[in-house]
Amino acid sequence: MKRSNRLVLLIGIFLAIVAFVLVVLTIGQPKTPDGTTDPNLREVAIVIAAKDFPLGTKIQADDLTTKNVIERDKPVDSFTDVASVIGQTARADVTSGQLITSVVLGTGSGTGLTHIDCPVGFVCMAVQVDQVSGVGTLTQAGDFVDMVVGFTADKFPVVTLNPEDATITTVAGVNGTSVKALLQGVQVVGTLLPPPPADTGTEDPNASPGTGAETTLNGQQQIVILAVTTQQSEVIKFGQLDGSISLVLRSGDDFRDPLTGDLLPANTVVPVATTGITLKTLVDDYGVLVPELVEAVLPEQANP
Repeated sequence: MKRSNRLVLLIGIFLAIVAFVLVVLTIGQPKTPDGTTDPNLREVAIVIAAKDFPLGTKIQADDLTTKNVIERDKPVDSFTDVASVIGQTARADVTSGQLITSVVLGTGSGTGLTHIDCPVGFVCMAVQVDQVSGVGTLTQAGDFVDMVVGFTADKFPVVTLNPEDATITTVAGVNGTSVKALLQGVQVVGTLLPPPPADTGTEDPNASPGTGAETTLNGQQQIVILAVTTQQSEVIKFGQLDGSISLVLRSGDDFRDPLTGDLLPANTVVPVATTGITLKTLVDDYGVLVPELVEAVLPEQANP
């Protein structure tokens, strides 16, 4: 055999061995389920909005879709399963194609309010509540609340006028306290909570006993921003100045179409009729007992 032919044969054998080794290495290398060897290059699905929907929407399946992204580009605050988003309430206005995050659902940390999108035709007004008057300071953007206002007896003094000297005398012992649900179905567009207290390593002597999973009654305040009409803002301001305001949480389903889950047009929900409450109402309608005057007749005392 000629020397040149022998050289070609050796080169061919060498190339065959190299190819065999490469095939073995390729087959033996672990792969991801989709065939990509590098996990950072694998595609994953993330949940996005399929259409626009407003603050307060109860998210349905047709509101959502998914898109594929490279795993290394997947946002940390994202969802990969639409089932974990369906039924949640949108805590912000959402546009088509927008990434659904825990911030949108109001479940993440660091969701501090930085701006307000006030609905067209409404004004946005802040009220301050605490753990008792503000449903535990747990209301969130997108919730619906009623506002109950109470006025104490000193706001409704009962007086008598002396016709002789025109003097006015306040009648004591009359309970003039009055309570009324003034506004109904008001939407919350934002909330603000104080920053968490710094960890000093010591226990708060005023905190209620219990484990960390229990609520601490510490008088925490919350700013709740409401979307109201200009007329309603005047009602709220009066209640802030002369009364005591409480917010009561409503079911969001009262303000959504039961079939589609879409929000009903503003001011189309019929308010619940209420009587308001005074002491007389409690006596007449709720059977609160009025104490009776007990007259004691003492035996005649003998003169010493």
